Amino acid sequence: MEKVRVGMIGYKFMGKAHSHAYLDLPMFFPDAPRPVMQAICGRNEQGVQRAAQQFGWQHAVTDWRELVQREDIDLVDINAPSDAHKEIALAAAAAGKHLFCEKPLALTLEDSREMLRAAESAGVKHMVGFNYRFAPAVQLAKRLVEEGRLGTIYHFRAWFLQDWIVDPSFPLVWRLQKEVAGSGSHGDLGAHLIDLAHFLVGDMEEVIGMSETFIKERPLPSSMTGLSAQGSEGGPMGQVTVDDATLFMARFAGGALGSFEATRFAAGHRCTNSFEINGSKGSVKFDFERMNELQVYFTDDALDVQGFRRVLATDPAHAYAEAWWPPGHTIGYEHTFIHEVHELMQAIREDRQPVPNFADGVKCQAVLEAVERSVEQRRWVALNEMDQ
Repeated sequence: MEKVRVGMIGYKFMGKAHSHAYLDLPMFFPDAPRPVMQAICGRNEQGVQRAAQQFGWQHAVTDWRELVQREDIDLVDINAPSDAHKEIALAAAAAGKHLFCEKPLALTLEDSREMLRAAESAGVKHMVGFNYRFAPAVQLAKRLVEEGRLGTIYHFRAWFLQDWIVDPSFPLVWRLQKEVAGSGSHGDLGAHLIDLAHFLVGDMEEVIGMSETFIKERPLPSSMTGLSAQGSEGGPMGQVTVDDATLFMARFAGGALGSFEATRFAAGHRCTNSFEINGSKGSVKFDFERMNELQVYFTDDALDVQGFRRVLATDPAHAYAEAWWPPGHTIGYEHTFIHEVHELMQAIREDRQPVPNFADGVKCQAVLEAVERSVEQRRWVALNEMDQ
């Protein structure tokens, strides 16, 4: 298939990121199947019409049920709020459409499993939106682990720190409501850390965690877009029903130990998505705020020059470098989505499942729920409990 006709549901933060990826893919990866931006869907007619014009979509609709049934759509892209993922994905799979769904895959583990079963039964391609895998520096870390250049892995520690809701007067956006988002920093930020851990180190065996909601009530919003919102001073308040911060420890099946921290209450941290891996032969450190760099250390370096070295992952030796700029000319957040869409388009052409797919989304959801169970019951929870 040389063209893939896309119908997208959602048009705000992730909608813009996905639209940009579809637009830019043919320019920088001309050998990949070409996404055709067929139709975009949103509940607000004026808003979705503006988005269609701004982002370059051919049609705008307000009913996702109409979109998934259209004969001129091959792929349904779901970046609506989390509570809508399951219903849309099931309908789209039943209509024979390929699926691209933002994370977390669903509100619950059972819902995510149902989505996977539906996609497999329909025989369609399915991908989950863990875009941070596609940063070239993360790909380098993966290669160093796979090739054994870090030796036996002992530790994986990760933290995703933001501060956009530190102000208690920030409105009660949908991401702070459990019935819509599923969870707070845990499912929004922690899901990325969990997926990176699975990608880089492997499966987890057991977890133990703790969480806290620091601000219990917030003003109801009068409007919201992406991570910004407006509220009325002195107006009605609503209850925050998700976590503001969640921390957990994990034991990996391969013997490594892990620690994870996700919070929206780390003042001064805009998007500190970081991990460190320590092995018997070396270590790596990554911080998405410096996404083109990987800090690398090898124990067999001469003693007088031992230390972490800064590797700029934009040279021809690194993933995706051939598509972009000369060495040292950096790329940004939006490029992770272009790389992600490239994997999806190539998978459709090659008749294989893209990676990461719904199975990875289910595996992430199992860890999310195991940590929640641990928090509730104040104990270690084995991942195999989640299969019972």
